[in-house]
Amino acid sequence: MQRLQWGLTSLVLLGALGIGVNRWQRSQPQFQSIQPLPQHSQIQVYMNQNLANSFTDSYRQISRPGDDLESIIVENIQAATSTVDVAIQELRSPRIAQALRDRKQAGVQVRVILENTYSRPWSSFTSQEVARMDPRQKKRYQDNFQLIDQNQDGELSSAEIHEYDALQVLRRADIPWLDDTADGSAGSGLMHHKFVVIDGQTTIVTTANFTLSGLLGDLDQPDSRGNANSLVVLESPGLAQLFTEEFKALWGDGPGRTTDSKFGVNKPWRPPQTLKLGNAKVQVQFSPTSISRPWSRSTNGLIRQTLAKAKQNIALALFVFSEQSLVDQLAGEHQQGVKIRVLGDPQFAYQSYSEVLDMLGVTLSPSRSGTLTCKAEPQNRPWSPPLQTVGTPQLPKGDVLHHKFGIVDSQIVIVGSHNWSDAANRRNDETLLVMEHPQIAEHYHREFERLYASSRLGIPAFLQKKAQDHQRQCGDLLVRGRGTTQPVLPEGKQATLVNLNTANQSELEALPGVGPKLAERIIEARQERLFTSLADLDQVPGIGPKLLEQLRNRVTW
Repeated sequence: MQRLQWGLTSLVLLGALGIGVNRWQRSQPQFQSIQPLPQHSQIQVYMNQNLANSFTDSYRQISRPGDDLESIIVENIQAATSTVDVAIQELRSPRIAQALRDRKQAGVQVRVILENTYSRPWSSFTSQEVARMDPRQKKRYQDNFQLIDQNQDGELSSAEIHEYDALQVLRRADIPWLDDTADGSAGSGLMHHKFVVIDGQTTIVTTANFTLSGLLGDLDQPDSRGNANSLVVLESPGLAQLFTEEFKALWGDGPGRTTDSKFGVNKPWRPPQTLKLGNAKVQVQFSPTSISRPWSRSTNGLIRQTLAKAKQNIALALFVFSEQSLVDQLAGEHQQGVKIRVLGDPQFAYQSYSEVLDMLGVTLSPSRSGTLTCKAEPQNRPWSPPLQTVGTPQLPKGDVLHHKFGIVDSQIVIVGSHNWSDAANRRNDETLLVMEHPQIAEHYHREFERLYASSRLGIPAFLQKKAQDHQRQCGDLLVRGRGTTQPVLPEGKQATLVNLNTANQSELEALPGVGPKLAERIIEARQERLFTSLADLDQVPGIGPKLLEQLRNRVTW
């Protein structure tokens, strides 16, 4: 019988885990349920912290509020009669792996695509490899060791590995899988998809990875309820076909054959596709979009176009928000009277690259090796006055805000695996859905309000102090990094300056030598990267030396 030793430290941790399990069994949390919302006939929405539902965690045996995302995935897989295609960044759930194994044994075609960073069974790591892991990776290894080690004896038996190490379950069942090195590369930016297509009819799209922390909660954190995530089940052969086409591009002819898989910018680019699912409208687009294509045709471009439809309110709950053009769009909506509310995950919201900082009116300098660079991102545009309805939710220990959704006018939902970042837009394999129907939006609205009710809004004291420290150390260098420098006019000359980063089409066309086509190209260019100098304007096709000189004292940025 194969056995892997974990060591004395791990046994101590397992002992602590056993105590925790007993405590959960003795004292169950009390919670007040609320009325469930009606579901759309073809689009069902679920939240793993939904207060309108409850279930028993099958690993920790605790009763808790929420939709059991793992069971929803398992039940849909178990219903498959012909095909199951899974594209998921990380798959560590034993129950999902077992469901895939059972379908394979029943004659169903099962295929799996993973991110290469997570395409190795945990039980295959040697003690030497574990010793070389960084603290975060080692913690992940220990957590999964606990999951696989069902009898908690500090060893992994062959029986435990074959039943509870998810990737070994797939391997033992002879389920083919590949990762994003199958195209002959070292891997795409990230194979970040999180979708399942079943029988060419049902598509599951979620923000959760197929892990305990993503779906249910951490084994060693009694209060953990899982990273805040949503899951959508869509019934439509047409939509399933779009996801199948994406899967086929990644899959090629499968593992171990020719390197014809296509990941990242190597796969065929497709514009957004629009379908009707009953009385709901759904748009789907897949990332990435090469820099050779206009930013407006990318997934982030689709997000911007959707935000631009707002007339009354926008609510966002985002794991990562670092795309400048999107926060600039929000600034314009805010100036037009649209109510903006934004929640970001605490670990990312206050980083120097985060657009949450722009909305809070704060500029920070990134650091290298512990030293401030005093070079704020040149595209930064801090809001003044700061937005008071932006902040971070208070979450149980071990959980993060992993949502990636936006709600526009209580009617349109933007959601998918796609974080609102340049990496998701230009490098990663991602899914973006835009769903238009008030019944669907209400599910996301309720989740947002749940998180918002206990959130810390505005500028926290520690961030205020950090910003002051950065300003004190960097001074004017930090201010100049914002890209707010104005051009100098000749003495005595007056002109109404047109801001290249905010002017609309007609304002740009009013400039000398700028017609409709050139105005469109200027708008296109700033969606890719905001103007910070005349040199940036000189890069726009159609701007020659003569026209640049004409515009020198007529524009700002």
